[in-house]
Amino acid sequence: MTNEERSLDLQTEQAIVQKVIKRLVPFLALLYAFNILDRGNVTIAALQMKQALNFSDKVYGLGVGIFFIGYFLFEVPSNLIMEKVGARRWIARIMITWGAISASLMFIKTPMSFYVLRFLLGIAEAGFYPGIILYLTYFIPMTSRARVISRFLSVTAVVGLIGAPLGGLLLKMNGMMGLQGWQWLFLMEGIPSFILGFGVLIWLPNMPSNAKWLAEDEVAWLEARHLQEEQNSLRVRHLSPRVFLSDPRVVIICLIFIISSTGGNGIGSFVPQMLKARAAGMWSDSFIATITVIPGLIGAMAMVLASAHSDRTGKRRHHIFVGYCLGGLAYLGCSFFSQSAAISLAWLAVNALGERIAASSYWALSTNLLGARAIAGGIAFINSVGNLGGFFGPIIMAEIKTRDHGGYTMGLYFATTCYIIAGSLAFLLRHTPSTTPAGQGDSK
Repeated sequence: MTNEERSLDLQTEQAIVQKVIKRLVPFLALLYAFNILDRGNVTIAALQMKQALNFSDKVYGLGVGIFFIGYFLFEVPSNLIMEKVGARRWIARIMITWGAISASLMFIKTPMSFYVLRFLLGIAEAGFYPGIILYLTYFIPMTSRARVISRFLSVTAVVGLIGAPLGGLLLKMNGMMGLQGWQWLFLMEGIPSFILGFGVLIWLPNMPSNAKWLAEDEVAWLEARHLQEEQNSLRVRHLSPRVFLSDPRVVIICLIFIISSTGGNGIGSFVPQMLKARAAGMWSDSFIATITVIPGLIGAMAMVLASAHSDRTGKRRHHIFVGYCLGGLAYLGCSFFSQSAAISLAWLAVNALGERIAASSYWALSTNLLGARAIAGGIAFINSVGNLGGFFGPIIMAEIKTRDHGGYTMGLYFATTCYIIAGSLAFLLRHTPSTTPAGQGDSK
């Protein structure tokens, strides 16, 4: 390829990426922001719900975690169905059903009703995040994926900034119209997801060929680039349980996710309660719900900067290692050097910074590893196995917290260990496809 051809190729890629960032990323980020809101609002609701329903830490931990069992069981089938019926219809179906079930959590009265609805929420939501990542690979070549994924996740974080303050306001509606604050929270945060599901049917094109905002030559360029990338001999080409369980790269990718997810979800599900305990009555429930926006904002800014460096250098493994180790050390700092709520929040912001540095490079590395025939089920498999950490983490944390007489120190040590192990595993990933135009970076 001549310098002129290379320059034209780069210009075409940049033009397509900018269009995707403009046309798709903000809307997808809005969808994912409500996805995160409906999945995680139970941690804010717990500030009132646990006492109102007399739920112990173990009941709460199991209810939070059982979501991921339903998620695990239906994740791969969901992504494979999406490839058959099209992204627009399937993503709309996911949002409509999860919005309805999320709102229904306002009716829980017993541990069993809590478990059942959380399990059904996991089934309804299964396939959403890996479906979005798969959808973005249709429009984005390998060399730009970390940047676009990070832009998607960072915009999600910014949009999601409304989540914590909204949760705080809804908790203040305690007693209005005979409903408690935590019931208003589930109801009012489930309805928008239900409505947005119908918006998906209007806004999202199924494939680049259906996107009216892409020129014909840009669609042709994308198809040619995807065909070229598919020829990379280092990619996983065939989807089968045997391949995904025997290919050491896929096993390591899954281990990184599940170990980091176990530690992160274990602490994350108890963060508002930890801050409430360390505030010693000085912070209200609504203020705690609002102030937890800070770590997400810090993480979003870090992701944008780190992903640009990751795309430019191709050093995905280094970003994963540094990010998770920094996140783990922040948990250690939250235990060793702080028993105040304000300083704990600062350490949690450092943790979010590190975790977000790792996240975009992790998914860029994962998607680049998978060939066209393997990518739909592969992303879902990796995400479903990794998200089992969301089941184990809260349960382990609840058990550790009980043994630690209600404290958080041992749980923070456990999460630190998980993050450092996960980051270190990245360096076992040798022989991955090139992620830079020059062929440098983690392919060597």
